[in-house]
Amino acid sequence: MISHAELLELKRWNTPSVYNGWEQITRHNSGRDGFNLEPVTDFMQQMGPMAGFAVTLVIEPGNRAHQEDKGPDIKQYWEYVASVPGPKIVVVQDLDKPVIYGSFWGEVNSNLHRALGCIGTITDGGIRDTSEMFNAGFKALARGLCVGHAWSTPVRWNCEVEVFGRKVHPGQLIHADKHGFLVIPDEDQDRLLEATRFMDSNECKTMISAARSSTGKSTDEIITEFERAITVFKKSAGSHYGGSGEW
Repeated sequence: MISHAELLELKRWNTPSVYNGWEQITRHNSGRDGFNLEPVTDFMQQMGPMAGFAVTLVIEPGNRAHQEDKGPDIKQYWEYVASVPGPKIVVVQDLDKPVIYGSFWGEVNSNLHRALGCIGTITDGGIRDTSEMFNAGFKALARGLCVGHAWSTPVRWNCEVEVFGRKVHPGQLIHADKHGFLVIPDEDQDRLLEATRFMDSNECKTMISAARSSTGKSTDEIITEFERAITVFKKSAGSHYGGSGEW
């Protein structure tokens, strides 16, 4: 399992860079698996990337019966969140989708969950009080903004959820930023940081370097040098990872 120190370092890269490393080490279909398949908005881009482990929740704010019937004891949900080692990202499936009747997230819940060791949320519903959430240090990726909270009591938790076309299980490692989010299979956690480091360095030493040094050169020279850089990039990645990745 990846350590907290490694998570802090992993946050130094954006999510596409982490994806570039992940696709080299995974046996999953990196062209379809892992990341969100529907558009998602990062409402706290200025906070940069977040990396943490999923705690999962299902809500249905448009269904008043959940509150009138009292439903599950919310204290049990809070205890579940508190029991999971952090840092944690709360992944929330809204059963009202595609309608946004109300938000589970606002100033109160973001501060409470921050106190329980959570660093942010990914919800396919709405959020509100974005300035106050930012002030709490709680990052949010969501489908949209919302005025009210409706009946946004927890329906169930610690279960598989589906958000933005991606299924998420409790405890899975997630990396997220303004581009979207990536859910890392458990078996890929240990090698993820090294792969991200390597692929970022590999790009800088080959293709990016070739493109940046093109001043004053002819079109033919630029194309020739970039094609050579691509070959070196692929050879380096293939040699390092045994040709397991897309490159």
